[in-house]
Amino acid sequence: MRLLLVRHGETAWNREKRVQGSSDIPLSDNGIRQAELLASSLADEKIDIVVTSPLRRAVQTASIINERLKAPLVADEDLKELDQGDFEGMGFMELMNIHSDFLKSWAADPASVSMPGGESLPALQERAWRAVMRIEASYKNALVVSHYFAITAILCRAVGMPLSDFRKIRLENTSKTIIEAEGDGYVALVINDTAHLKIAH
Repeated sequence: MRLLLVRHGETAWNREKRVQGSSDIPLSDNGIRQAELLASSLADEKIDIVVTSPLRRAVQTASIINERLKAPLVADEDLKELDQGDFEGMGFMELMNIHSDFLKSWAADPASVSMPGGESLPALQERAWRAVMRIEASYKNALVVSHYFAITAILCRAVGMPLSDFRKIRLENTSKTIIEAEGDGYVALVINDTAHLKIAH
């Protein structure tokens, strides 16, 4: 199986540096433009199915891509972003001022803590990987539209990287990351490809 993982386009909350997690925020105008540029770059891809998180920013991105691909498009709840509980909607500076003790624990070992009122990285990884396994059971070439933490968790599992090292992975809005099954495991062929955003438009 070849899996092309796409992070959704930019939202207003991305620009404002607010925690959006499971909050259902639509794409900004720039996010729509990013998705259109991404779609153009994928026009020649052979994709059997497009699977998206059901959150609006992902569904919008997937729909714009699929105007080119014209593949079956389905939503999978297991591809939603990390539920950040009490932190949803907070600005990053506000978060640092109010929840500094939690952030110290998160910085030291992010895989060992759960978001207050929300979810842990291991729980996210478990459900996101279930989605990957369902896709692998039925398709050779799939495109997944999801979110920063969800894609990072999938990538860590695929290549055997500890979740607590997730910060080593950078994923920009509408970035392309490709993993491929090889033997009993996976290899990462591409990580955070954003070349389509550099095209004059």
